[in-house]
Order: sequence, then C-alpha cells, then structure tokens
Amino acid sequence: MSDTAFRPIEWVYASQTDVGTVRAANEDALIALPESGLWAVADGMGGHEIGDIASTKIVEALAAVPNLPKLSDYVDAVEDALLNVNQEIMEYAGIMLESGTMGSTLAALVIRGRVGVCLWVGDSRIYRYRNGWLQQLSRDHSQVEEMLRMGLITEAETHNHPQKNVITRAIGGESELYVDINVFSTQIGDTFLICSDGLYNSVKQDDIEFHLSTRSIEQSVSELMNKSLSNRAADNVSIVIVRGIPDKL
Repeated sequence: MSDTAFRPIEWVYASQTDVGTVRAANEDALIALPESGLWAVADGMGGHEIGDIASTKIVEALAAVPNLPKLSDYVDAVEDALLNVNQEIMEYAGIMLESGTMGSTLAALVIRGRVGVCLWVGDSRIYRYRNGWLQQLSRDHSQVEEMLRMGLITEAETHNHPQKNVITRAIGGESELYVDINVFSTQIGDTFLICSDGLYNSVKQDDIEFHLSTRSIEQSVSELMNKSLSNRAADNVSIVIVRGIPDKL
C-alpha cells in the first residue's frame, strides 16, 4: 500500500452564488465551516424574500451546530439541527404566511479525515470527481427521479420533462422530515461539487466534468458559473467545490 493511503488530507474549498439571468432575487444560501469539515448549499422556495428566509434559517442552524470531535456525533447533531429547523420553518410559515408555504432543499457534505458523509433533502446535488470520473453521490428527491427509477421515462426524457422542477421532499415541506445520508471513503485528489439545480439544469454534465478537472478550484468555480450564466441560467446558481490535497503538516 502506498504512503499516500496514510498521508493526512487537507480539504480546501471555493464557492460562489449568483441570482442567475431570470430571477429577481437570490434564494440560495451557502455555508462553509472548514473547521468543522462541513460545506452546504440550501435552495429556498416560496417566492421573493420567502425562500431567502428558509435557506437562511437552515445555514444559521448549521452554523450553530457544535464542532463535536467524533464524526458520528457531529452528523447526528447536524441531522437534529435540520429536524429542528424544519419545524421552525413550518411554524414561521403558519404564522406569517397563513396558508402559504415556504421551504428549502439542502445538500451538505461533511468530511473528517478519510471519511465523507452526504446529507440531503430535495434536488440540490453533491458530486464527486475522482480519476476523471464524475459521480453523483446524492439522489434527487423529485418527481422525475421517481419516474426514472420506476422505468416510466428514460434518462434523455428527464432533461425537458414538464415536471422536472417538482420536488418530493423539502425542509419545511412536511412536519416529518427524512434526511438521506450517504457515507463513503475519501482520498487525496477527490473533488466534491455541491450545487443547486440552477447549475446542473444550465450546464451539461460533460462540461461540469471538464471544468472540475482544472487544477485551481477557484478557476473551476468561476468557469462553471460563467458557463451557467452564458447559458442563461433560469434559476439561482450556487457552487461549492471542495478538494483534498496532501496536508503540509
């Protein structure tokens, strides 16, 4: 086994968010807590200022999670925070919006050493780029994804399907929240992309893969955002890229 299998990893990141070319306001929110090993994107829903509130409440809840040393304890605390903010958003909507609704998707990445954990609700995504291959680690909670899994439509039909923006799960959507979790190993050179649907709906996967291959993650973020905007992104676009490099010790 090579020495790199035991060498400590430093996780560096770059991020950017933009309103896109159609929306009047940015309802996305980003959070980066490298000291805790957490990065996340929340994509608010409910209209101008309402979606902003939902996504902001989520990142504030994540920021308040104590940096527990044990990975499993920290992930449990993150999940508890999401369950609590789900109730908070529902109560806020009940009081302030009467019969209206508000909510947000969430895609969160937690890394401690050589173990990574994805937590997600909705259709914001987490990808891993490793050895020239882009793999989606999350699975959309959406109408189209369910139809695809049931064999009712093909992968090609998902791109322009009339229900492609209909999600089946959101924080603030229902009183009982289910957070999906995926645990995996990490290695030096792994590059993770956390993004809202504004990115992958406006940039083809081949292009995402190409821009993640860039040596500089800051350049990757900039190029992906520019590509999305040049393709006239119809939604807010949020991007977080996290990469593992050898720790300088």
